[in-house]
Amino acid sequence: MEKLDERKKKILQLIIEDYINTAEPVGSRNLARKYKLNLSPATIRNEMSDLELLGYLEQPHTSAGRIPSVQAYRLYVDELKQNPGSLTKDDIETIMSSFNDRRRSIDDIFKATAKILSRMTKNVSMVLADQDDSAIFRYIKFLPLNEDQAILVLVTDNGHVDNLTVNIPEGMETRELDYLANQVSKLLAGHPLSDINEDLLNAVQVNVEEDRVLFAALLSTIRRMGKTHTKKKVFLGGTKQLLNQPEFQDVERVKGLLGILDEERVVRDLLDAGEDSGLRVTIGSENKFTGIQDCSMVRATYRLNGHVVGTMAVLGPTRMEYNKVISVMNYLHRYLQSIFAAENLPMLIREEE
Repeated sequence: MEKLDERKKKILQLIIEDYINTAEPVGSRNLARKYKLNLSPATIRNEMSDLELLGYLEQPHTSAGRIPSVQAYRLYVDELKQNPGSLTKDDIETIMSSFNDRRRSIDDIFKATAKILSRMTKNVSMVLADQDDSAIFRYIKFLPLNEDQAILVLVTDNGHVDNLTVNIPEGMETRELDYLANQVSKLLAGHPLSDINEDLLNAVQVNVEEDRVLFAALLSTIRRMGKTHTKKKVFLGGTKQLLNQPEFQDVERVKGLLGILDEERVVRDLLDAGEDSGLRVTIGSENKFTGIQDCSMVRATYRLNGHVVGTMAVLGPTRMEYNKVISVMNYLHRYLQSIFAAENLPMLIREEE
């Protein structure tokens, strides 16, 4: 790739940003009129011709103007990643207000992330929660709802909190529930959820001679909760945002993309980061899935105690507002890491010392 001089780079940057803002091909005369470049339209036109020959600009058949190529966006994005922009005070307050509920589960955090991500970037957001089977059982606790029901809470070492409502046998008191929870917690603590199998559960049942009906419900609940941690949950936000983008006014085109987003397995494949971490941008044909090769995706992976906790991404047209998207992703990446830090992780309940 030929190195661009500063004038060509500046003109290309203005073309990209103008096209991002207007979705209209950019002409030399319009560029000279809108921006103070101290260059004549003829000079700008010559520079644009050079940029087209170098592969940075393309000309739609129906327009005299030019639009950026994938190669141009790549150069632009790589520059942004080296010098990312910052969010406004209002943007930061908007993000923080979305996570101000102190009593929430890990799923609530992922849902909030998907919602705020789509809202701020005006594109589709995708969040993959890596609830893997390496999670370690920490403890369970009963939270009485009424005389007949209680919330059974299961907490793991990586901060996941699951809860389900269970029926309480008639006449059973809160202290009996606490005793049962403490006994089961002592017997299962430290076991990976993936290891809590039939044999282990049967061994627990032999060691706890309390109410058989409640214990059967308890074991069934633990089993179901364990299964939820072997799946990667997907949270989507802003799919309707696609309909507002000029690139997706074609009904068949948007139907195809929405069809991809409806397939949870495909979305998981899109987001599955493997050993990757940090922020990554794939543009147009750089995407390996044919259904999104005219889109761009900005993706970030975050970890807790060395383990992948989740992956968030923004999917939109190649004309997406990269500066805003990358700034939001960078801030959310740091903010979520602080949330998921063990000492700051808000959980549904706090362990009583």
